[in-house]
Amino acid sequence: MAMKRSEIALDQSMQWCEQFLTWMQVERGRATNTVLAYRRDLRRYVLWLEEHDEFLLTVSPSGVERYVADRQRSGESPASSARALAAVRMFHSYLANEGIRPDDPSLAVDGVKVAAGVPKPLSEDDVDALLAAVVGDDALAVRDRAVLELLYATGARISELCGLNLDDLDRDNRVVRLFGKGSKERLVPYGSVASKQLDEYLAERYLLEPEYWRDHRDREAVFLTNTGKRLNRQKAWHIVRDAGVAAGISEALSPHTLRHSCATHMLEHGADLRIVQEMLGHATISTTQIYTKVSKEMLWKVYTEAHPRARAGKSTKR
Repeated sequence: MAMKRSEIALDQSMQWCEQFLTWMQVERGRATNTVLAYRRDLRRYVLWLEEHDEFLLTVSPSGVERYVADRQRSGESPASSARALAAVRMFHSYLANEGIRPDDPSLAVDGVKVAAGVPKPLSEDDVDALLAAVVGDDALAVRDRAVLELLYATGARISELCGLNLDDLDRDNRVVRLFGKGSKERLVPYGSVASKQLDEYLAERYLLEPEYWRDHRDREAVFLTNTGKRLNRQKAWHIVRDAGVAAGISEALSPHTLRHSCATHMLEHGADLRIVQEMLGHATISTTQIYTKVSKEMLWKVYTEAHPRARAGKSTKR
């Protein structure tokens, strides 16, 4: 049976989509998780175009605007809609640069406004409680303590921690090599407490090693699961969440909470903003500056609660 015209158009659009994703990964060095997210967003976009009798090579700016509006009406967050529009813009820019389409309809589309989110770090007391919450001497407990300490010590993203290999560790100099977004490499120091926990875990790591490595890439992984596989993001999330519950912390925690806390606490103790930027692997200083806002808000909170003349109508006793 011959394919319908719309089916041919859809198939061609999907092929262009895959070409773009290959270009993103090979030429731009985007991480696998980023490419997967773009694939989900672009497939949804291409399918929406077909459902609304639009085509990738002829859709107008108003068509792209209607797509974004439909996503927003579906109840998704502004951040998700903004991410989807970013994917569409990069795709159309690619099509124009490759000569597949002569113009870029997304250039005329307004961006999605996203409220500036201020990360909520833990207090230093809560971090102490969290890091002390994992008890026990078995290999998994020792591993979990090392995971928590290294996340807080380095401000690493969870994908960076899960991707660590043994040769990324310089234990003598207490430095770890992290591969961030776009596979950008950076060296980050870690302190004596994290070093002690890491050494204890590595001494016990053999207990988690399987008799037969099904994936030889797991053999190089720093952090292993109880089945001898490389620790993944989901299991790392559980480690942080469970430690938070054990510590009696009411807020829902994630590995990113420790990244936020690391940055905020360093700035509060006088660290240079550009040093923190380099340590976290931020591409721009403006991203790191979010944490200065956090520090200022915490400063004002402490001030208004503690200073006897900080609030109107309150005076000191004489």
